[in-house]
Amino acid sequence: FGTDAQTGLNVFVMSFGFKYGLPRDADLVFDVRFLRNPYYEETLHRQTGLDPAVAEFIRRDDGFDDFLTNLKALLSPLFPRYAAEGKSYLTIAVGCTGGRHRSVCVTEDLSAWVAQQGEQVHVRHRDLENRSK
Repeated sequence: FGTDAQTGLNVFVMSFGFKYGLPRDADLVFDVRFLRNPYYEETLHRQTGLDPAVAEFIRRDDGFDDFLTNLKALLSPLFPRYAAEGKSYLTIAVGCTGGRHRSVCVTEDLSAWVAQQGEQVHVRHRDLENRSK
């Protein structure tokens, strides 16, 4: 996993597209296909969840704030428990349809929060460059 000689829990946060299959190495999988999809907005379609306009569109969804707050509440007690069990890594996968918009935005927000919790965080956007239908 390329973690060098770091100690403690390494948290890998990954975005992916369900249409390309579930990540095999995921410990926890969250589906964000309930959020409004920027894919159907002509001005946002070709952009990704890394682009500010797309991220703002997604964050304006009525369900976004509650979802992220509840996801953080679910994950927060898990980090010390996984570490106490001697686990050296935890992979959290966030999926949307194609892995380019919603999952990327949520992965970025979630990974920033994980880092704020003092955990070693690693981000990967598995399907970001995949544009096949």
